[in-house]
Amino acid sequence: MDSRELLVETMSALMWERGYADTSPRDVRERSGVGQGSMYHHFPTKRDLALAALERNVADLLPATSELDGPGAPMARIEAYLMRPRDALKGCKVGRMTQDPQVREDPVLLAPVARAFAAVHGSWVKVLREAVAAGELRADLDTERLARTLMAVLQGGYVLAIAQQDPRLFDDAQAGALALLRAAAPAAPNDKGKRTS
Repeated sequence: MDSRELLVETMSALMWERGYADTSPRDVRERSGVGQGSMYHHFPTKRDLALAALERNVADLLPATSELDGPGAPMARIEAYLMRPRDALKGCKVGRMTQDPQVREDPVLLAPVARAFAAVHGSWVKVLREAVAAGELRADLDTERLARTLMAVLQGGYVLAIAQQDPRLFDDAQAGALALLRAAAPAAPNDKGKRTS
């Protein structure tokens, strides 16, 4: 790994652990072992390095959503994505950046975060529409709104787990999201020839 790649990888990890505001260039140099001259050759400012690290975090996040776009029944893909193991106590690499005031207040740093969430939302809407078309979810559902709800449940699950230092709270959020989706399945048609008592 060359020094530029090592700096980006290190900044990416530190921002996930500590956030942007609490990560200094010195922290990055000490953990990466890259000298000051080399660091400033590749990245003249901390912000430049942070932007490269944010782009890396987004690149790490988006392949996970490809599960939503893959083969198989839509609801099976949704369940696999919702229930896949995650490190709940570390939170979402991208979502955590929205809690960092210096990222929130900087449109350049916030832009990759916004793009990532827009891409994830698009994947959710697509698979939810496929589930509706396949008869796995009710046709009257607002897939745009449901996509945002599911994203909010997962991000909120991270927040709850971190606040209580209990990953089971994230597990509950995952299971709750799946239960909500199952409740949105179409009602089974009644057998008209069957007698009811």
